[in-house]
Amino acid sequence: MKLLEMHHVKKSFDGNAVLKQISLSVEEGEVVSIIGPSGSGKSTLLRCATLLETMDDGDLYYLGEAAAKSEAGRAVYAPSESIKKIERQFGLVFQNFNLFPHYSVLKNIMDAPLHVQKRDKAEVKEEAMRLLHKMGLSDRANAYPCQLSGGQQQRVSIARALAMKPKILFFDEPTSALDPELTGEILKVITDLAKENMTMVIVTHEMYFAKDVSDRMIFMDQGVIVEETTPDALFASENERTRAFLGKYHLGGD
Repeated sequence: MKLLEMHHVKKSFDGNAVLKQISLSVEEGEVVSIIGPSGSGKSTLLRCATLLETMDDGDLYYLGEAAAKSEAGRAVYAPSESIKKIERQFGLVFQNFNLFPHYSVLKNIMDAPLHVQKRDKAEVKEEAMRLLHKMGLSDRANAYPCQLSGGQQQRVSIARALAMKPKILFFDEPTSALDPELTGEILKVITDLAKENMTMVIVTHEMYFAKDVSDRMIFMDQGVIVEETTPDALFASENERTRAFLGKYHLGGD
């Protein structure tokens, strides 16, 4: 089943085309990594998919339900009630954690399930503690974000996203704000989620990780998808732009 579909997406900023007719779909249980140089449109694509940016034109569907449709050359969005329902289908993990500094770790995780989804408090707390245990943070429930390392903060933000029980999880360069030592712990969490068949779309610069964890990889450059294929096929690509990019990571063939 297709969880996410995007068709012919266009987005410009100040007349500069950042996304040029981008189309992609993500199946349930699939892990898709998006790679490419800075400024290639990766994060903008993720922001359009998660309704943080409005597309200029194109279609956006979750589970077959339209969040936006192209009409007369522009994207027309669904009514706010439909959008709210669609927003519950996905979670987003930012590169800079975006935790509430004045909330404890536990409250950060419980806040949205309680106030957005109106779920039972005891059930939400039990789920939050289970997620903290899963993230190796059982003993940090009452700590505040400023008392945590960057890696711990990012694990809390992953737990917070999972607490909403999303069908699909988006990661926007989840390790870019972390030093190499802390990067490994976040990549392990994401790898474990992949083993549990969590559907994920990951924008990342971690090439070895992307190659290992992904079912499919998308290489973007200058607002277009240059290649979309399996990790092995991408890393063996004959495409000049792909090889030039991967060559910077000493991964592009011999």
